[in-house]
Amino acid sequence: MCNLVTKEAPDFTAQAVMPNNTIADLSLSSYRGKYVVLFFYPLDFTFVCPSEILAFNKAVSRFAEKNCQLLGVSVDSQFTHLAWKNTAINDGGIGKIDFPLVADLNKAISQAYGVLLSGGVALRGLFLIDKAGIIRHSVVNDLPLGRNVDEALRMVEALQFFETCGEVCPANWRPGEDGMKPTAAGVAEYLSKHA
Repeated sequence: MCNLVTKEAPDFTAQAVMPNNTIADLSLSSYRGKYVVLFFYPLDFTFVCPSEILAFNKAVSRFAEKNCQLLGVSVDSQFTHLAWKNTAINDGGIGKIDFPLVADLNKAISQAYGVLLSGGVALRGLFLIDKAGIIRHSVVNDLPLGRNVDEALRMVEALQFFETCGEVCPANWRPGEDGMKPTAAGVAEYLSKHA
């Protein structure tokens, strides 16, 4: 596994099932100018994966308000993604999803992001990519450990706060809370108020 934070996100073009259920080529670079949360999950028609995808789907509008595009990726084909979307939730499907699901059947994308296991599926990797295409945050979970969608959104908000204000975000920072000036005096001031 490699650390990609601060590096340009590996670009790719792959088939994806779009929100309207069409299948189209999707290029990561076409999202320049937007933030992207690119997340990998092991397989369609499994157990933890639908809970994550449905949780991200519930938050699509919250990410969109932050000019952030969600992209899900697994090693399944675009046809398996489409079948999963066309299967009712009560029957093990995911139903209507309002963000693209990218097919990584040849596993090249998972490999480029360092999340491919030797068994041929991807770990639960999540990468926050800024408007210039630079990875600013990543987290990788083992297969049985689902992610926290609110934390992914908080990281988008923290990055945007830093970009707007020039202040850094202390532990457990939330929108509306104080940041810290990135100086020794700024840290001391923050800690004196919040210790």
